[in-house]
Amino acid sequence: MENKKQSYRKSLAGLYCILSIFGGAAMAAETGAAQATKSQYKVIFHVDSESKVAMNKTLSNIRNLYGDPRLKGKLQVELIANSKGYLIYKKGNGLEDTLKELVSKGVVLAECSNTLRELKVDRDSLYSFIEIVPSGVGELVIKEGDGWAYIHPTE
Repeated sequence: MENKKQSYRKSLAGLYCILSIFGGAAMAAETGAAQATKSQYKVIFHVDSESKVAMNKTLSNIRNLYGDPRLKGKLQVELIANSKGYLIYKKGNGLEDTLKELVSKGVVLAECSNTLRELKVDRDSLYSFIEIVPSGVGELVIKEGDGWAYIHPTE
């Protein structure tokens, strides 16, 4: 009887090790979570509000996306800001380190040129690592037309 218990415990320990090794994949299969079967996933996030809540939620969503083990090495991400959302890129807003961290992961940070012109925002008031695109809505149309997922966090 004791040998059967030991054998059973060893089997459970072995199963636990296997589940630990395969971690997210085993859990995802067991729970019915989506599987990342493609070699690449493209996502464009959109900020168009001066709301700090929406900005922080967007940045948190991007960080969480990069933390998902199913998507490791499979992401292409852009964050487009237009309208009052340009404030996410304004120097001195306390977000520089977070934005630089995202850039280091490969995230493209883009700002709408029309917004800068219409709101009379000086390009030099934005972080230097921000890319300027002709229009924010044009960027969205092109990316979505090319199959990019669109995410627009709000409050």
